Amino acid sequence: MKPVVLIVEDEPAIADTIQYALETEGFDTICLAAGLPVMPLLKERVVDLIVLDIGLPDIGGFELCKKIRRHYRTPVIFLTARADEVDRVVGLEIGGDDYVVKPFSPRELSARVKAVLRRMGDTGSLSSGSSAGGTAPFEIDESRRQIRYFNQNLDLSRYEYDILKTFIRRPGHVFSRERLMDIVWDEPEASMDRTVDAHIKNLRAKLKAIRPGVDPIITHRGAGYALKEIP
Repeated sequence: MKPVVLIVEDEPAIADTIQYALETEGFDTICLAAGLPVMPLLKERVVDLIVLDIGLPDIGGFELCKKIRRHYRTPVIFLTARADEVDRVVGLEIGGDDYVVKPFSPRELSARVKAVLRRMGDTGSLSSGSSAGGTAPFEIDESRRQIRYFNQNLDLSRYEYDILKTFIRRPGHVFSRERLMDIVWDEPEASMDRTVDAHIKNLRAKLKAIRPGVDPIITHRGAGYALKEIP
């Protein structure tokens, strides 16, 4: 499954250049020309990294980054015409992971995206809740495609890994079976709803084996599944 990069840039020529460069390097991309649609989109889509222009027409990039950081740990690379050191410092202090000044080389930006994602894979720790404090119950090692639960490695199949990673990135969010198939399977039309149910059943069993006395952390809600938010 290709990493997904969200490009938030209001200048079409720049957005197109970034999109072409990233897709040439093997990324999937989503483009938005304004900042306000970002939060609703993050509730619906799994995004691995955000390239965020600071000078957006509807909301400042710094303000938007603060909103993102209240709920998500998705890495953010700021894109701006401002070269002042104070702007770079502010951007990094409020939660940005890197800072690219216009004009820029598309190849350099692609390299920075890879570097940030590589760092995320190396450190790999994501809390299943939105709180920054406490001990994260899950740790994701992207490079090895492994997930640890309360410091114990889970023996996961390819699909179990991708499903659980999707849940961890959106704790509390309800994913329909169809949505999980769209995210995880290369050819979702070739799979069936009960295939998802079987993988969820296996995941529940593996998580419960580590914490036997705890209710299932993956719950069935309406027409889909969600990961409980752990305080």
